[in-house]
Amino acid sequence: MPLIHAGGSEQAASVRRRAARKIKPQYADGPLVPVAHVANQVEAEFIAGLLLEEGIPCVLSSLIAGYAPLTGGRDVLVPESGAEAAREALKWERPGV
Repeated sequence: MPLIHAGGSEQAASVRRRAARKIKPQYADGPLVPVAHVANQVEAEFIAGLLLEEGIPCVLSSLIAGYAPLTGGRDVLVPESGAEAAREALKWERPGV
């Protein structure tokens, strides 16, 4: 199996593959632990993007009695090895206060 595409044309990486390339292996080990609880899906996806830029993978969860509601709060979970880095990345202090 060749290591390059025939004719020199390379397929564009999918969104999922580009995201996976950002993950730092040292932050991907261990069971999932919660690092944040947010009010809605938009905030959860924003935090997921911030964490991904730091190389920390995450999962968004919103189970209530085994069901995933369309609205409401979300938990942001990261592997245990990345929990401290995630908490540090999510720390925010209001400027000038």
